[in-house]
Amino acid sequence: MSEYETKKPETREQLIAILKKAAEKEAETRGKIARKPTKPTISGVAAILNVHRDTLYTWMKEFKVDFKEISDTVPATFMPKLAEASEKPAYLIGEALIGEGNEVAHIDLLIGDKDGPVGEAFAAGMSNLSFGHTPLLAVIRPNLPPKPHTLLVPKVTVKNLEAAGKIFGPAQAAVAKAVADSVEDGVIPKEKVDDWVIVCSVFIHPQATDYRKIYHYNYSATRLAIKRAMANYPSLEKVFYDKDRAKHPIMGFKVPRLWRPPYLQISLDIPDLERTKKIITQIPKSDRIILEVGTPLIKRYGAKVISDLREVVKDVFFVADLKTLDVGKVEVDLAYEETADAVVASGLAPAETLDAFVHEGKRLGIYAWIDMLNVEDPIRKLKSLKEFPDVVILHRGIDQETGREHGLEAIKEIRQTFKDKRFLIAVAGGIVPETAKEALAKGADIIIVGRYVTQSRDIEHAVRDFLEATPEMREDIDLFRVHVE
Repeated sequence: MSEYETKKPETREQLIAILKKAAEKEAETRGKIARKPTKPTISGVAAILNVHRDTLYTWMKEFKVDFKEISDTVPATFMPKLAEASEKPAYLIGEALIGEGNEVAHIDLLIGDKDGPVGEAFAAGMSNLSFGHTPLLAVIRPNLPPKPHTLLVPKVTVKNLEAAGKIFGPAQAAVAKAVADSVEDGVIPKEKVDDWVIVCSVFIHPQATDYRKIYHYNYSATRLAIKRAMANYPSLEKVFYDKDRAKHPIMGFKVPRLWRPPYLQISLDIPDLERTKKIITQIPKSDRIILEVGTPLIKRYGAKVISDLREVVKDVFFVADLKTLDVGKVEVDLAYEETADAVVASGLAPAETLDAFVHEGKRLGIYAWIDMLNVEDPIRKLKSLKEFPDVVILHRGIDQETGREHGLEAIKEIRQTFKDKRFLIAVAGGIVPETAKEALAKGADIIIVGRYVTQSRDIEHAVRDFLEATPEMREDIDLFRVHVE
């Protein structure tokens, strides 16, 4: 979790508190870069808080908070370890992708001191030319380079004069203007323009034709890349938050990971592939949903059914409920080859089988789960293992479902016993929305449901009954995602 509260504060006092903390952090970061006392900015504070600048403006307006009052509380000398920071040359990295079509712009750049590694790269680029990738100085117009001096390096091989014209024309001017404007706006400290240089890698598609768009996109991408470099963007908190939610535009699908509970796992146990496909098309999109390829489905169609379902929904986290009792490594490999994100073994299997199962899952980079169905003493079983699973399932079989008891009292005991381990706890067996809330309140990370959803006449509504269980699950991220890049 981030050390900063990124949700909307409930009171004016809460907003002021988080603004002050983030402002001090931002002033410290900017001060180290500029090597002099500096004041925080709203954009920088928004980046620290992982919220859009416009969102921060809205909060301040609603609670009638003046940012200048916050800024004035940050001492101008708020520069811990300033002397230490000044001993080594600046080395800043920025990246940005903006635009669409053949004119899309992708900028990678380095900013740093002439007498440091960035300066060495700058000089090497100027003096070591290569065919099709000849570096050139950015210029606003011929004979007018910006400061800091900026070296353009074409990413795509320049094979003819037409391609060269795009680099020596709109791209060159766009990068130069973006650098000059960044200095004028105070993003790059004016006192550093003669000490620093910039190395800027520029992508121009061979089929790009619109010079106006080439300029437009490359200017914006360079401005954003410089701003990010100066702010040391992204923060680790931003990386951790987005890495399991992001979708690379060229790859075209997400690879979701867990560890941000709670989750709703929907068990697809109906041994009918076409009916199952129809069911999953009706499930609302949410980063909180896991799809379980149930044992009956796998027994009828084999592990390939995982890939068949993946064709219907590419981005979902798929669990293969193998209920492995023997040859743990082999069954993990079978599910892995069919793109499963996680595999499930039976807790009744020998410890040696479970150790091999968990080890193979971790070796391949997928999750290994152990289902404690019919295991009399789950804690004793877990203690017997050399390899600890990623998820422990507390499970009642369908034939045993009576009343509302779900073994929820074991959640706390398991957590306390294995408090040095990183794992999630799932509960399964006749779960309905009311018992789901109870399980989540007692510490469950994953709620596993089956018939309540798969046999419902309104599957989407049934799923949303569970997504209402907690504020986190109500955040149907794919439907209400805010574009902040």
